[in-house]
Amino acid sequence: MFSGIVESMAQVVQIQHEQTNIHFTLTCDFVDQLKIDQSIAHNGVCLTVVKLDPIQHTYTVTVMEESLKRSNLGLLKVGDMVNVERSMLLNARLDGHIVQGHVDQTAVCIQAQETDGSWYYRFQYNSNQDMIRRGYFCVDKGSVTINGVSLTVCQPDVQQDKGFVSVCIIPYTQHNTNFQFLKVGSIVNLEFDIIGKYLSRLTFLTKE
Repeated sequence: MFSGIVESMAQVVQIQHEQTNIHFTLTCDFVDQLKIDQSIAHNGVCLTVVKLDPIQHTYTVTVMEESLKRSNLGLLKVGDMVNVERSMLLNARLDGHIVQGHVDQTAVCIQAQETDGSWYYRFQYNSNQDMIRRGYFCVDKGSVTINGVSLTVCQPDVQQDKGFVSVCIIPYTQHNTNFQFLKVGSIVNLEFDIIGKYLSRLTFLTKE
């Protein structure tokens, strides 16, 4: 479990394909604190550390086909920066919201602009009634995870087969996550609120 409070950014230093899996080797400022089998969210995707190289100051994670289909990790190139967060401690404050590290789908950035010191982003994602029944939607002032960052929803909307969500980013988040690299056309990962998913599914089940 994660909180959506990004600890750092990791840089991709090597990409290796093996059948339908991809092994990513990365470096970040807390590599020396990692251990094998540890869970780390990468752009919001929970991945397991499978290899450590203390000499090169790197670690390796493996992404399977299902995660590649639902996320933007398959688009990564050597040199790209990834938002990373280690799993929560049970005695830690929940500064963001409950994040599972299970990305639901991707979205495309359709607006990115600075607004007198802060930043405004709007994203578009695929939507239909079945996805809404499973809780794949946003509500105003609710929570959503974008590239692993816990954010407050503003101006959510659904039009035919498209969903829309906007977020406002404070300068600290802009400068300390890969939001600083986003532009119109960028692909991001979405994880919808798990509480909303349960409530939505329960509501539809009671109607069936």
